[in-house]
Amino acid sequence: MASTRREVLALMAAAGGSLAVTGALYARGLDAGERPARALAPEPAAETVTQLAPIAQAFATAMPIPPVLRPTSTTSTTDYYTLPVVPKSVEILPGLLTDVLTYGGSFPGPTIKARSGRRTVVKQTNRLDASTSMHLHGAVVDPANDGGPMDLVLTGATRNYTYLNPQVASTLWYHDHAHHVEAENVYRGMSGMYLITDDNEAALPLPKGQYDVPIMVRDIGLNPDGSLFFDHQFDTRPQILVNGKPQPYFQVAARKYRLRVLNGSNLRPFEFRLSTGDEFTQIASDRGLLAEPYATTSLPLSPGERGDIVVDFSRYPVGTSVVLQNSLFPQDSTKEIMRFDVVRTAYDTSSVPARLATLPAPLTPTVTRRFELDMDEATGAGHINGKSYDEKRADTTVRWGDTEVWEIKNLDFIPHNFHIHLVDFRVLDTNGVPPKPGEAGLKDTVRVMPNETVRITVTFNFPYSGRYFYHCHLIDHSSMGMMANLDIVRG
Repeated sequence: MASTRREVLALMAAAGGSLAVTGALYARGLDAGERPARALAPEPAAETVTQLAPIAQAFATAMPIPPVLRPTSTTSTTDYYTLPVVPKSVEILPGLLTDVLTYGGSFPGPTIKARSGRRTVVKQTNRLDASTSMHLHGAVVDPANDGGPMDLVLTGATRNYTYLNPQVASTLWYHDHAHHVEAENVYRGMSGMYLITDDNEAALPLPKGQYDVPIMVRDIGLNPDGSLFFDHQFDTRPQILVNGKPQPYFQVAARKYRLRVLNGSNLRPFEFRLSTGDEFTQIASDRGLLAEPYATTSLPLSPGERGDIVVDFSRYPVGTSVVLQNSLFPQDSTKEIMRFDVVRTAYDTSSVPARLATLPAPLTPTVTRRFELDMDEATGAGHINGKSYDEKRADTTVRWGDTEVWEIKNLDFIPHNFHIHLVDFRVLDTNGVPPKPGEAGLKDTVRVMPNETVRITVTFNFPYSGRYFYHCHLIDHSSMGMMANLDIVRG
């Protein structure tokens, strides 16, 4: 059914721009005459929608666990890794090969495990025919190793990325950030997870080892021959992948699992629920453990956001299957994300303690700044405060050590979100409503739905200063210019 622009705005207004209604609108779609141009970027000239490959049969493929990257060498202070950027052909749909871009030949990239305060050095050779820039999303890192949009690794070149990891335990991820092509590069496979642990987390009785599972969820579109279809449209990406496989199954024991869930999509929001309607326990958000666990039936994540949850499968008899669903799209082929099959019993000494971490005390802000996000109807260009990205322009200058309130307003009737490099922040409120406990911890990316204004408080007291960036992490929008420069200065 086609929707008029007036209907879209009326629905958004009635729902206060809620994630659920936005998902419903995406699922319904807008006809070609009514599709808002500011929701899209100009489509690549080489791609024309004809017919996409049929959706793979759900739950026909086992979910793989991305390999853990092993150090090539270690010292008393440092772990050294080699992680080239290479093209690869992989099987996504059964019997068909898909050309992708990878870190280390793995789709998605291998998981890097780091420890707080211990140095990680990643040696990277670019074996693609285009420049790249690897950004460690959520990292406390100096500007030279942040992987900025113009800090490129040229074809055939090698460079080292050095991460000192001066931060608490957290689920991070790395991905390409070369400006104007980051959306396509990430879409074609250039991402992987980076897990930091610390003494506090290691001492907690949370599920560990094989029961601590990374889950990267994303969407793609495939041509009938198995090749990737890429444009900047939302509705040409109907296939859901989990760790690189379409709507897989995962065999579990009847015990507790820690699931590190990442929304690795370019545009698609998710609201994760179990098909049984049962509660699970959220224990962490983007930048670390929550202060205390949060029992919930829902985990909403926009692109780039992470949430660690503990699911207790011991409440289900062996032989039970439970589906992880996206409740935003109840009538859509993308509703069912993956299936957990309880296949055995297991001894379980893990638990979720009542206290998880001590979060920094809030500081008094001295400055309030306002940011408006929109996309140009005529050109598809993304704007922050009316400007598209310019590498030479200083958009926001902050003083090191200051605490500020940032008000972020979405002027569009499509979703956006907001990611700041280097720092974490705390959400104060959305349209005046305080965050739920699962979003009240340390964040680096926050949803800003249509008609919403989100207020965050951020303190610029991390070890580094210099040039960083903030942008919409619906990464197609970033590629279209919805990004700006942040200069942190001392003195």
